[in-house]
Amino acid sequence: MSYSEFSFSEVIEKFSLTTEERMDIFADVPELEPSPFLKQALTNYFPFLRPSNSEKIRSEALIFPLLADLRTLLSQPINLFSGIDFNVDASLGLNGYCDFLLTQSKEALIVRSPVVVVVEAKKEDINGGLGQCIAEMVAAQIFNQKYGDERTVYGTVTTGTNWVFLKLYGKTVAIDLAEYSISNPAKILGILAIAAKV
Repeated sequence: MSYSEFSFSEVIEKFSLTTEERMDIFADVPELEPSPFLKQALTNYFPFLRPSNSEKIRSEALIFPLLADLRTLLSQPINLFSGIDFNVDASLGLNGYCDFLLTQSKEALIVRSPVVVVVEAKKEDINGGLGQCIAEMVAAQIFNQKYGDERTVYGTVTTGTNWVFLKLYGKTVAIDLAEYSISNPAKILGILAIAAKV
Protein backbone atom coordinates (compact mmCIF):
# COMPACT_ATOMS: atom_id res chain seq x y z
CA MET A 1 0.00 0.00 0.00
CA SER A 2 1.08 3.62 -0.52
CA TYR A 3 -0.31 7.08 0.18
CA SER A 4 -2.35 7.24 -3.01
CA GLU A 5 -4.15 3.97 -2.22
CA PHE A 6 -5.78 5.21 1.00
CA SER A 7 -9.44 6.16 0.93
CA PHE A 8 -10.75 8.63 3.47
CA SER A 9 -12.48 5.96 5.56
CA GLU A 10 -9.45 3.61 5.44
CA VAL A 11 -6.97 6.19 6.72
CA ILE A 12 -9.31 7.34 9.50
CA GLU A 13 -9.87 3.77 10.67
CA LYS A 14 -6.29 2.51 10.26
CA PHE A 15 -4.78 5.32 12.32
CA SER A 16 -7.69 5.66 14.80
CA LEU A 17 -8.27 9.30 13.90
CA THR A 18 -11.24 11.46 14.76
CA THR A 19 -12.49 14.14 12.42
CA GLU A 20 -13.67 17.67 13.00
CA GLU A 21 -15.51 18.77 9.88
CA ARG A 22 -16.86 22.31 9.68
CA MET A 23 -17.04 25.32 7.43
CA ASP A 24 -14.58 28.18 7.51
CA ILE A 25 -11.92 26.80 9.88
CA PHE A 26 -9.43 29.04 8.07
CA ALA A 27 -11.82 31.88 7.21
CA ASP A 28 -10.28 34.33 9.70
CA VAL A 29 -6.71 33.80 8.49
CA PRO A 30 -5.33 37.07 7.11
CA GLU A 31 -4.60 37.25 3.41
CA LEU A 32 -1.08 37.47 2.02
CA GLU A 33 -0.80 39.63 -1.08
CA PRO A 34 0.73 37.69 -3.99
CA SER A 35 3.71 39.09 -5.84
CA PRO A 36 3.18 40.93 -9.14
CA PHE A 37 4.90 37.97 -10.80
CA LEU A 38 2.29 35.50 -9.50
CA LYS A 39 -0.59 37.78 -10.44
CA GLN A 40 0.75 38.03 -13.99
CA ALA A 41 1.48 34.29 -14.16
CA LEU A 42 -2.08 33.43 -13.14
CA THR A 43 -3.43 35.85 -15.74
CA ASN A 44 -1.18 34.34 -18.41
CA TYR A 45 -1.71 30.66 -17.53
CA PHE A 46 -5.43 30.59 -16.82
CA PRO A 47 -6.44 30.47 -20.52
CA PHE A 48 -4.61 27.13 -20.90
CA LEU A 49 -6.68 25.41 -18.22
CA ARG A 50 -10.24 25.32 -19.52
CA PRO A 51 -9.61 23.55 -22.85
CA SER A 52 -6.95 21.21 -21.47
CA ASN A 53 -8.24 19.60 -18.25
CA SER A 54 -4.69 18.25 -17.79
CA GLU A 55 -3.48 17.66 -14.21
CA LYS A 56 0.09 18.34 -15.32
CA ILE A 57 -0.81 21.77 -16.72
CA ARG A 58 -2.76 22.62 -13.54
CA SER A 59 0.24 21.61 -11.44
CA GLU A 60 2.73 23.60 -13.49
CA ALA A 61 0.54 26.63 -14.19
CA LEU A 62 -1.23 27.08 -10.85
CA ILE A 63 0.05 24.96 -7.97
CA PHE A 64 3.82 25.27 -8.37
CA PRO A 65 3.83 29.04 -9.10
CA LEU A 66 1.66 29.69 -6.04
CA LEU A 67 3.84 27.55 -3.75
CA ALA A 68 7.03 29.10 -5.14
CA ASP A 69 5.57 32.57 -4.55
CA LEU A 70 4.89 31.65 -0.92
CA ARG A 71 8.56 30.75 -0.53
CA THR A 72 9.64 34.18 -1.79
CA LEU A 73 7.04 36.11 0.25
CA LEU A 74 7.93 34.64 3.66
CA SER A 75 10.82 36.06 5.64
CA GLN A 76 11.66 32.72 7.26
CA PRO A 77 13.29 29.89 5.33
CA ILE A 78 10.99 27.26 3.87
CA ASN A 79 11.72 24.71 1.21
CA LEU A 80 9.52 23.19 -1.42
CA PHE A 81 9.87 19.57 -2.50
CA SER A 82 8.00 18.29 -5.55
CA GLY A 83 7.44 14.64 -6.46
CA ILE A 84 9.60 13.47 -3.57
CA ASP A 85 9.82 9.87 -2.40
CA PHE A 86 8.78 10.12 1.27
CA ASN A 87 9.03 6.67 2.84
CA VAL A 88 8.22 6.83 6.54
CA ASP A 89 6.86 3.36 7.35
CA ALA A 90 6.07 0.96 4.50
CA SER A 91 4.56 -1.56 6.94
CA LEU A 92 1.80 0.99 7.62
CA GLY A 93 1.42 2.03 3.98
CA LEU A 94 3.12 5.34 4.71
CA ASN A 95 5.35 5.33 1.68
CA GLY A 96 5.41 6.59 -1.86
CA TYR A 97 5.67 9.89 -3.65
CA CYS A 98 4.25 13.18 -2.40
CA ASP A 99 3.12 15.77 -4.93
CA PHE A 100 4.52 18.60 -2.80
CA LEU A 101 5.93 19.02 0.71
CA LEU A 102 6.71 22.36 2.34
CA THR A 103 9.31 22.22 5.09
CA GLN A 104 10.49 24.76 7.60
CA SER A 105 14.17 24.29 6.93
CA LYS A 106 17.11 25.84 5.09
CA GLU A 107 18.09 22.43 3.80
CA ALA A 108 17.08 21.85 0.18
CA LEU A 109 18.55 18.38 -0.35
CA ILE A 110 16.84 16.52 2.48
CA VAL A 111 13.37 16.69 4.04
CA ARG A 112 13.25 18.10 7.57
CA SER A 113 10.08 18.68 9.59
CA PRO A 114 7.35 18.71 6.94
CA VAL A 115 4.62 21.11 7.98
CA VAL A 116 2.47 21.31 4.85
CA VAL A 117 1.44 18.46 2.55
CA VAL A 118 0.00 19.39 -0.85
CA VAL A 119 -1.92 16.76 -2.83
CA GLU A 120 -3.04 17.25 -6.40
CA ALA A 121 -6.61 16.01 -6.79
CA LYS A 122 -6.84 13.34 -9.47
CA LYS A 123 -9.56 13.91 -12.07
CA GLU A 124 -10.46 17.12 -10.20
CA ASP A 125 -11.91 15.01 -7.35
CA ILE A 126 -11.00 16.83 -4.12
CA ASN A 127 -12.89 14.41 -1.86
CA GLY A 128 -11.11 11.51 -3.54
CA GLY A 129 -7.75 13.04 -2.54
CA LEU A 130 -8.55 13.40 1.16
CA GLY A 131 -7.40 9.88 2.07
CA GLN A 132 -4.04 10.38 0.39
CA CYS A 133 -3.59 13.80 1.99
CA ILE A 134 -4.37 12.55 5.50
CA ALA A 135 -2.05 9.54 5.04
CA GLU A 136 0.77 11.89 4.05
CA MET A 137 -0.02 14.14 7.02
CA VAL A 138 0.12 11.15 9.40
CA ALA A 139 3.48 10.22 7.86
CA ALA A 140 4.73 13.79 8.32
CA GLN A 141 3.56 13.74 11.94
CA ILE A 142 5.42 10.46 12.64
CA PHE A 143 8.50 11.74 10.80
CA ASN A 144 8.48 14.99 12.80
CA GLN A 145 8.02 13.18 16.12
CA LYS A 146 11.22 11.19 15.50
CA TYR A 147 13.00 14.53 15.82
CA GLY A 148 11.03 15.75 18.83
CA ASP A 149 8.81 17.99 16.70
CA GLU A 150 5.18 17.91 17.90
CA ARG A 151 3.84 20.71 15.71
CA THR A 152 0.50 20.60 13.91
CA VAL A 153 0.79 19.27 10.36
CA TYR A 154 -1.23 21.00 7.66
CA GLY A 155 -2.43 19.66 4.35
CA THR A 156 -4.37 20.69 1.29
CA VAL A 157 -6.00 18.90 -1.60
CA THR A 158 -6.23 21.02 -4.71
CA THR A 159 -7.32 20.95 -8.31
CA GLY A 160 -5.21 24.06 -8.81
CA THR A 161 -8.35 26.17 -9.03
CA ASN A 162 -9.97 24.98 -5.78
CA TRP A 163 -8.21 24.28 -2.48
CA VAL A 164 -9.44 22.43 0.64
CA PHE A 165 -7.34 22.71 3.81
CA LEU A 166 -6.84 20.31 6.71
CA LYS A 167 -4.81 20.18 9.90
CA LEU A 168 -3.71 17.22 12.00
CA TYR A 169 -3.05 17.67 15.70
CA GLY A 170 -2.70 14.60 17.88
CA LYS A 171 -5.24 12.10 16.58
CA THR A 172 -7.68 14.74 15.28
CA VAL A 173 -8.00 15.81 11.66
CA ALA A 174 -9.77 19.13 11.19
CA ILE A 175 -11.20 19.54 7.68
CA ASP A 176 -12.40 22.89 6.44
CA LEU A 177 -15.48 22.12 4.34
CA ALA A 178 -15.10 25.43 2.51
CA GLU A 179 -13.28 25.42 -0.81
CA TYR A 180 -10.96 28.35 -1.45
CA SER A 181 -10.67 29.55 -5.05
CA ILE A 182 -7.57 30.53 -6.98
CA SER A 183 -9.54 33.63 -7.95
CA ASN A 184 -8.42 34.87 -4.51
CA PRO A 185 -4.79 33.71 -4.34
CA ALA A 186 -4.15 36.03 -1.38
CA LYS A 187 -6.42 33.89 0.82
CA ILE A 188 -4.73 30.64 -0.22
CA LEU A 189 -1.28 32.16 0.35
CA GLY A 190 -2.42 33.45 3.76
CA ILE A 191 -3.51 29.98 4.90
CA LEU A 192 -0.33 28.39 3.58
CA ALA A 193 1.76 31.07 5.31
CA ILE A 194 0.12 30.38 8.69
CA ALA A 195 0.69 26.65 8.16
CA ALA A 196 4.34 27.14 7.18
CA LYS A 197 5.05 29.35 10.22
CA VAL A 198 3.76 26.84 12.79
